[in-house]
Amino acid sequence: MRLTQGTFSFLPDLTDEQILKQVEYALDKGWAVGIEYTDDPHPRNTFWEMHGNPMFDLQDPAGVLMEIKDCRKAFPHHYIRVTAFDSTHGTESVVLSFIVNRPQDEPGFRLVRSEGPGRQVHYRIEGYAAQARPEGARYG
Repeated sequence: MRLTQGTFSFLPDLTDEQILKQVEYALDKGWAVGIEYTDDPHPRNTFWEMHGNPMFDLQDPAGVLMEIKDCRKAFPHHYIRVTAFDSTHGTESVVLSFIVNRPQDEPGFRLVRSEGPGRQVHYRIEGYAAQARPEGARYG
């Protein structure tokens, strides 16, 4: 199952050249770029781990690509995404995010249904990877 989160997630993986163009677009807009990674891409897990600090003052897309490559070396079996923050409205908000690295095997998620009193039905999503292995060892 292919994880579909963020911009471009329904397209084939971006090449480094395409990533560079998207980073250039974000920097031209004045957005700060950050790199994040996780081994638990649950849809409600919006807070991934930061790889370094957000690059508020960086203007060279090649520098961002260098950081992406460093993150790929450090976490080759994790999901890695690039995020762009727009702070012009007084509060930082993510305006662009896209995945730049995926584990070779993406096991997916399952929908769990449970019934409660009074005919209540509750649903939750569980990741197969989170059930199979502990944090930090889910892929690879």
